[in-house]
Amino acid sequence: MNELFPVSGNWTGVKDGNKTALALYERHYSCYRYADGRKRKLFCGPGEKTALITRNSDALFVWRKFIDNSGQKGINCAVFRNESLILSSDLIKEAMEIAWRRWPLERLYTYVNKNKIRSTNPGYCFKMAGWRPCGITKGGLIILEALPGVEK
Repeated sequence: MNELFPVSGNWTGVKDGNKTALALYERHYSCYRYADGRKRKLFCGPGEKTALITRNSDALFVWRKFIDNSGQKGINCAVFRNESLILSSDLIKEAMEIAWRRWPLERLYTYVNKNKIRSTNPGYCFKMAGWRPCGITKGGLIILEALPGVEK
């Protein structure tokens, strides 16, 4: 694995474009496919980013700080895919600690497409990690957030 930096817990940082992380991203429901069939090389998107992969290469988490056209402010969880046996909420909590080390006191937020997941409780793993619903986008995505210093 092409490690960018070691991180405590289950995560290690990798560069945008890491082949193993890219493969995990391509299995995520939000993966954008080019209409012309081009193969992608990067997966994080523009802005400041932190890409995390578990040491066993079976989960991916991407944080992004960028200008969000939806008007949301803070650090966006752009991708979370867990194919590991580790509880998703535990991985999310560890990723939150990493985000707050890089961007102290920033709001964390993500979008969940309830139509593209199997759960009857969309965002459940985030909710178990202390996140709360805070709105819905014009396109119907659920917005979840976590605020620094707010415990579950």
